[in-house]
Amino acid sequence: MSNLFPSLRGIAGALVISAFLAGGLAVWLWMQSNTNWREHRDAAYVAGVTVFNALQNGTSPASGIVIDPLAEADQQRAALGEFSRISGAPSPARVTIIPISADAANPRTGAPLTLAIVSPDLIYRLADLPNRQGQTAAETTGAIFRLLASYCSDPFVVAQFGDAPWVRVEGSSVWNCNISPTDWRLVAALFAVVAIGSLTTVALNLSTDFNLFAQQLRNRRRVGGPASYDIEGPQELRDIVAAVNAYLEIERAQLESRAAVLSGVSHDLGTPATRLRLRAALIADEELRRKLEADIDSMTGMIESVLTYTRAEMNIEAPRKLSLNTLIGAIVANYQDMGRAVSLRQSEDVVVQGGRSVFMSRQGQAIVAGDRQITVTGRPIALERAMTNLIDNALKYGRRATVALETDATTATITVEDEGSASSASDIEALMAPFKRGDNTATIDGYGLGLTIVATIANLHGGSLSFEDTAVGVAARLTILRS
Repeated sequence: MSNLFPSLRGIAGALVISAFLAGGLAVWLWMQSNTNWREHRDAAYVAGVTVFNALQNGTSPASGIVIDPLAEADQQRAALGEFSRISGAPSPARVTIIPISADAANPRTGAPLTLAIVSPDLIYRLADLPNRQGQTAAETTGAIFRLLASYCSDPFVVAQFGDAPWVRVEGSSVWNCNISPTDWRLVAALFAVVAIGSLTTVALNLSTDFNLFAQQLRNRRRVGGPASYDIEGPQELRDIVAAVNAYLEIERAQLESRAAVLSGVSHDLGTPATRLRLRAALIADEELRRKLEADIDSMTGMIESVLTYTRAEMNIEAPRKLSLNTLIGAIVANYQDMGRAVSLRQSEDVVVQGGRSVFMSRQGQAIVAGDRQITVTGRPIALERAMTNLIDNALKYGRRATVALETDATTATITVEDEGSASSASDIEALMAPFKRGDNTATIDGYGLGLTIVATIANLHGGSLSFEDTAVGVAARLTILRS
């Protein structure tokens, strides 16, 4: 599509022109078919009028119409109303008898006309015939012939004018299927449907190209998207992709430059920090020495925290399939080995209600085991860092930390609940901004980036970080998408 129409403007112009052409052709075919059928029925109407005049006055009917008297045996069958037994009548036979009253206004033509139509296909609806005030018998006969020409059939027609003998009216040149004009109306309707479907498909495909790129860009950080994108589509979309690729390249270069600077600063500070530690060890004043060593540790720790945050923003770890149960269990076990007050709450069994059906009125139930393995697509190192930060945060502000795992069809939620925290959920949520620390900074270690790193990792996995108050403290909820 992009090769044929390089821009949306060209595609829109082509669609408009195609719509006009398709609509014009469909309308022309429809109107042409209506015109041909109207002329065909009008010719049949004229032929019917000439047949009536021929039966009344003995004049010649229209060209192609032949009037022949029936044989003696067929005359008797017609007189008895056994029209289906007349020689030449089709089988099976469906008989339509149409009596035409005489013209009361003209005494010379006061004889009635009876038409018997034997068709192999249908019985003609008399209700379709016009019936207006002052309508003559000739006009009624013409209307009957128009009705015969309106259907693709091959009727067998016999007629009797007054008390005259029965005659056969051979008018295949008027109402035969082979004489009927080609009806293009169905083709026009089909063409219109195909044209509308094709134009709609092109429009939807264009929309799909944009939606596909938007979806890929939206999930880029979560699923580890490519360094650049190459999507087929109109010129405008390719321009957007080129601009996004340029922006991503600049952003990636900035992050790499930031990480390089921080890494260099961290490395360069290593030597003077070591010298400071050695010199501080020579200070006789123990309190002064302890304060200097604490300042050195704070300085180097802050640099390492900023470097960790930048690496999380760079999204350098590729996502892969992993067992969330195993990862959480290993982290909790490590804390327990160090004698820290961290425990793992076992997931409860979940009862799933089944649906009703026409075969069973009661709903069925199924139990999903709480200890089932939960598989997610994620970054194990980043998730371990996030959970470690949450557990450390819970231990700093409370006496113990309890870790739990909740899942549904699309998400997995890791809950870290502290016990005895004096802070509320709203207080902790306010600390999620970079370098934001609480009022107890003098007694709690940290640099104000722990929760910021956790929130960044949650966003990388298509989730979020939130907090809620509990009966014993505050619970942190790290929610991620499972796939």
